[in-house]
Amino acid sequence: MILRCNFEEITALNYGARSFLEEVPRSESAVLAPSRSRAVVESLVPQLEGDVSIETLHEQQRIQEALELIVEHLRIELESQVVATHAADEDAVTAYFDFAHCLSVLARTREMGEEMEAMIEVMTGSAATPDLARELRFPD
Repeated sequence: MILRCNFEEITALNYGARSFLEEVPRSESAVLAPSRSRAVVESLVPQLEGDVSIETLHEQQRIQEALELIVEHLRIELESQVVATHAADEDAVTAYFDFAHCLSVLARTREMGEEMEAMIEVMTGSAATPDLARELRFPD
């Protein structure tokens, strides 16, 4: 399956991933352990050049996890910019668009995962197991 991303979304995702990776070592508030969070986001970075090909539900879940970390990081960054400056400040507006573009990609990724899970259930007659999530391929 292909996760379509436009130029603005890819730019925002790259910025968000870089910003997250720069922040993680100093942050104690990461949802996951910092090294695991870092690894999840780092694994996404090489794919952020355009549309993303996702072959398995397991890959989709890993990408979704990375996007959730990036979106949460950008949400905090947006709130900080608004509080530090003003809602209409250029940096706050830029932070909003970075957050919004990444949130849109995350929403599409979640929908893709729901569709993949439903297709696995239809094809196998049961819910997706971790083994099926890794093994069952969804062609582009």
